[in-house]
Amino acid sequence: GVKDGWYDGGSIFFAVFLVIFVTATSDYRQSLQFQHLNEEKQNIQVEVIRGGKRVGASIFDLVVGDVVPLKIGDQVPADGVLISGHSFAIDESSMTGESKIVHKDQKAPMLMSGCKVADGYGSMLVTGVGTNTEWGMLMANLSEDIGEETPLQVRLNGVATLIGIVGLSVAGVVLVVLWIRYFTGHSNNPDGTTAFVAGTTGAKQGFMGAISIFTIAVTIVVVAVPEGLPLAVTLTLAYSMRKMMRDKALVRRLSSCETMGSATTICSDKTGTLTLNKMTVVEAYLSGTKLNPCDNTGMMSSSVASLLVEGIAQNTAGAVFSPENGGAAEVAGAPTEKAILSWGLKIGMNFNDVRSKSSVLRVLPFNSVKKCGGVAVQSDTYVHIHWKGAAELVLASCKSWFSIDGSVHPMSSDKYNELKRSIDDMAMSSLRCIAFAYCTCELTMVPREDLDKWQLPDDNLTLLGMV
Repeated sequence: GVKDGWYDGGSIFFAVFLVIFVTATSDYRQSLQFQHLNEEKQNIQVEVIRGGKRVGASIFDLVVGDVVPLKIGDQVPADGVLISGHSFAIDESSMTGESKIVHKDQKAPMLMSGCKVADGYGSMLVTGVGTNTEWGMLMANLSEDIGEETPLQVRLNGVATLIGIVGLSVAGVVLVVLWIRYFTGHSNNPDGTTAFVAGTTGAKQGFMGAISIFTIAVTIVVVAVPEGLPLAVTLTLAYSMRKMMRDKALVRRLSSCETMGSATTICSDKTGTLTLNKMTVVEAYLSGTKLNPCDNTGMMSSSVASLLVEGIAQNTAGAVFSPENGGAAEVAGAPTEKAILSWGLKIGMNFNDVRSKSSVLRVLPFNSVKKCGGVAVQSDTYVHIHWKGAAELVLASCKSWFSIDGSVHPMSSDKYNELKRSIDDMAMSSLRCIAFAYCTCELTMVPREDLDKWQLPDDNLTLLGMV
C-alpha cells in the first residue's frame, strides 16, 4: 500500500516492463523492415523468352512453361528441362553434395533449381516452381534457429555472475559476523540495551532479531545485482539502432548493434553493389589503328568490317531484339556481351540478318578457365572460326593481322609489342580488354560426325581488333 512504500515494488515493475516493451517494439519493427528487405533481396531478376522476345521478370513471376535462357555463372531459378544448349554443365553440389560437374544434354536434360551453371549456355523449359521444386521441398523441411549470445551478452553475463558471487560472499560473511555478535551479546538496541541476553531473552524475540539480521544480508545481495543494467543496455542499443538507421543501415536485431560496432573491415561485392553493373565499349583498336570515337569505322575496309560483325553476332550468348514498329533495338545478355553487341549495332551490325547468312556448326562457350570462347560458322562456300576473349591470350594465338585496307600482314615482334602495349595501357585504365580473331577452315576439315568433340583450331589466327 501507499503507507508501506509502494514505490519500491512499483519502480521495479516499471523498469522490468520498460525493458520488455523497448526490446519487443524495436525487434518487431526491425523484423518487419528486414522482412521487406529480404523479399527484395530474394527478388532476383531473370530473363525469360515470352512471345519470342527476351524480357526481364522476377524469379517470383516464373510459371510452368516459361523458357529461361541460362549461361555460365547463372543460378537455375526453377526445376526444368534443358531444351537446347552448347557444352552445358551444371554444378549440383548444393543439392547432391557431389562436387563433380554434371554435363546436361538431350539424354540427361533435367535441371534442379538452386544449382549453378558451370559451363556453356542453353535454354530451359520450366516444369516446377516454388515449393514444388526439389530445392523448395528441401527448404520447407529446414528451419533456421540460431540461439547464439552476442559478445555484449556474454560479457554482461560474466559481470553479473562475478557480482553475484562477490555479493553472496560478502552477504554470507556479514550474516555470520552479525549473528555471532548478536548471540554473544555484543549487539545493542537503539535505546542502548543489549539486544540478546542468553537465558533472559525469549525465543520469539531472539528469532525475530536473527531474522532482521538475515534481511540485512538479503538486502546486500539484492543491492549488489544491478536491475538497471539490462535497461541501460537495451536503451543504449535502441539508440544505436536509430543512429544506424539514419545512416541508412538497417539492423534486424538490437543485439547486432554492438557486434557491428566491433567490425574493423567490411568486405563488399563490387559489381552491382558499388557499381551499376553496366558496361560500354570506350576504346577500340581495329586494323592496328585506334578509333576515335570508338564507333567510327568509316575508314575500315568492308571485308574486315563484315568479318568483325559476323564474329560479334555469331560468337555471343546475348541477343538483340528489334521491335517491329522500328523502335530502338533491345540488347540482352551478360554485361560484357551487351556492351559488345551495343557497339556492334553502332558500327552497322544487323544482328538477325548476319546470323541468318551462316549456320553455327560448333560452339565453345566462354568460361573463366579458357578466358575465351569460339564458334565455327558455315556459309555456302566457307567455314569461319571466330574467337573472342581476353586480349593477351587471343593476341598470343594470332600469327597475322588485318591492315586498314583489308590486306593481311604477318604478326611481327614489333607489331606484337605495339599491340601488347595498347592492351597494357587499357588495363592500366581499369578497362576490360577483349580481342576478336578468326581463321578459315576447309570444309573437308570439318568432321561430319561427333561435331561436339571437334576441337576448334586456335593457333593460326588473324587478329580483327580489340575493344
